[in-house]
Amino acid sequence: MLAVDSSPFTKFLLVRQRSEEICKPLEAEDHVVQPIVDVSPPKWHLGHTTWFFEAFILQPLKSDYQVYDDTYAFVFNSYYEGKGARIIRTNRGNLTRPTVDEVLDYRHYVDEQMAALLEADPGPELLKLLALGLNHEQQHQELLLYDIKYILGTNPLFPAYREFRSYELQTSPEMKWLDIDEGLHMIGHENEGFSFDNEHGRHQVFLHGARIADRLVTNGEYLQFMADGGYTNYRHWLSDGWDWVNANQVRAPFHWHITDEGWMNYSLNGGLLPVDMNAPVQHVNYFEADAFAKWAGYRLPTEFEWEVACRSHGDAGVGNFFESNYLQTMVVGQSGHQFYGDVWEWTSSAYLPYPYYKAPEGAVGEYNGKFMVNQMVLRGGSYATPGDHIRATYRNFFQPQHRWLFSGVRLAAYQ
Repeated sequence: MLAVDSSPFTKFLLVRQRSEEICKPLEAEDHVVQPIVDVSPPKWHLGHTTWFFEAFILQPLKSDYQVYDDTYAFVFNSYYEGKGARIIRTNRGNLTRPTVDEVLDYRHYVDEQMAALLEADPGPELLKLLALGLNHEQQHQELLLYDIKYILGTNPLFPAYREFRSYELQTSPEMKWLDIDEGLHMIGHENEGFSFDNEHGRHQVFLHGARIADRLVTNGEYLQFMADGGYTNYRHWLSDGWDWVNANQVRAPFHWHITDEGWMNYSLNGGLLPVDMNAPVQHVNYFEADAFAKWAGYRLPTEFEWEVACRSHGDAGVGNFFESNYLQTMVVGQSGHQFYGDVWEWTSSAYLPYPYYKAPEGAVGEYNGKFMVNQMVLRGGSYATPGDHIRATYRNFFQPQHRWLFSGVRLAAYQ
């Protein structure tokens, strides 16, 4: 389709095609649904990631660029105050227009314009913005899968996203412990390869001697917590968590359903399936993760303990599920210590800037810095995280009540 074959554009084209591939199994109606404010319609993701390249690269750097449609900035801007007015987030599901085909035409127009810009020898400013734009779209690809699972998993018919594909079932091993040495440890990205600004500010932290579980908590273990009245005993819960449990009458992880055949959960692979007791529990929020840890007699690790343990014991390269199309977790114990790429792991650390952190100038500075409040850090990546995003320093962050993301639990304790 496009003649450019340079290395930066090759990566650009692959990332852009991947977003459309994720949406291919969907019907047109699936592209518009917004069941809750936190879930964006797939069509909006396709448009927003395109607008990002238009607004941050093409308009400032391509002198002859003609904006595709003047109204698209209003509907596809997410939260960038420096880029003008936008629709409120709750109205994204009202966008029956532009149509899916019109959004795809918009994507292809911007791709052609990016090709023209990249034909020439790209300068360092363009390459830096291109890297951010690609990583931004890859983050939205993971969000797309969260949102698609929410849209289809709350449909009364539980339609499958795609044909079932599974690993062989295995028994989960006994939980063991990995030591974290007391002392000073370096935290943060070392500026080798791409990283987000919230990973910067490499610094020392002092850690007390601790230990961290060598695997994730399983569905079977979490079911024991449920059977022991975990959701009805206030002693396990933070005050805000207990209020959340009672206000929402929560009794199980999200996407779990009790049936005559027992507990079932909705999976991207195959729809409603029996809960695999040996797979990592997922779709639990921070409140649930913290309550389970207390019930079990342990705690959640800090993000610093997690990073140190990952550097010492992590299995680099394990967890490349996204590129392999295994849109599910592996059985606990099947992929080393599972620090990478099964489910995001809640930590007990608030999402705050590292020492020396400074948000970039301009609208790009709105990417991370202004969200450093009222959120908790998760580490490790999930089976929907692109493989080149998974690293020991990657900091994900969500508000403590959210659980539509692919999130799970790893336990920790002091020595």
